[in-house]
Amino acid sequence: PEQARIAGICPAAMVTYPLPLGWAPAGDHEIVPWRRIVDEFRLEDVNHSPAFFDAKKLLAFNGDYIRMMAEHEFIAGCAPHLAAAPWPADRFDEGVFARLAPLVHTRVQTLAEVPTMVDFVFLADAPIDEAAWSKTMAAEFARDVLAHMADGLAGCAWNHESIKGVLDAFTESRGLKLGKTQAPVRVAITGRTVGPPLFESMEILGRDECV
Repeated sequence: PEQARIAGICPAAMVTYPLPLGWAPAGDHEIVPWRRIVDEFRLEDVNHSPAFFDAKKLLAFNGDYIRMMAEHEFIAGCAPHLAAAPWPADRFDEGVFARLAPLVHTRVQTLAEVPTMVDFVFLADAPIDEAAWSKTMAAEFARDVLAHMADGLAGCAWNHESIKGVLDAFTESRGLKLGKTQAPVRVAITGRTVGPPLFESMEILGRDECV
């Protein structure tokens, strides 16, 4: 149980995942309320065939449970992992994380993944993925888009729609696609090529940090 907790597996997922290895409730859904499992389970219905514990399926199962959590349950479940994250305690802000939580809630399979999704907000400098940086910044427009964003963000209205609008202006002026021009901005802001929605994250991070 402790290893599962450290790995970010929800207790409900850990308890119910083994059941489909030898038994399943009636219907097409493997995830059902515990009360129904108690009511329907019969020992004589257990499959006698050898079972295989599929760790990948457990992660997918756990991701389903996470997405079923209410927002306050998700935030509470993340708390131990956030407390153990490698950022200074005085840089973490529960209110800021509460704003970030909806952006990552549906994007993780384990609660242990959450600190890595939001660390760029709570560290003094984003943890740069060197391979992602080298590849992304090799684009011929990378320096130009970052300079354009730094200038535009300094004076635009501070909301995610306006932030996106600054990038849209550059993208259209170069005849490019947003997916291309967004990549250098994402890596500069978060240190990685994947993460929570960029413009909403920038709004939460704040103007000064982004510039």
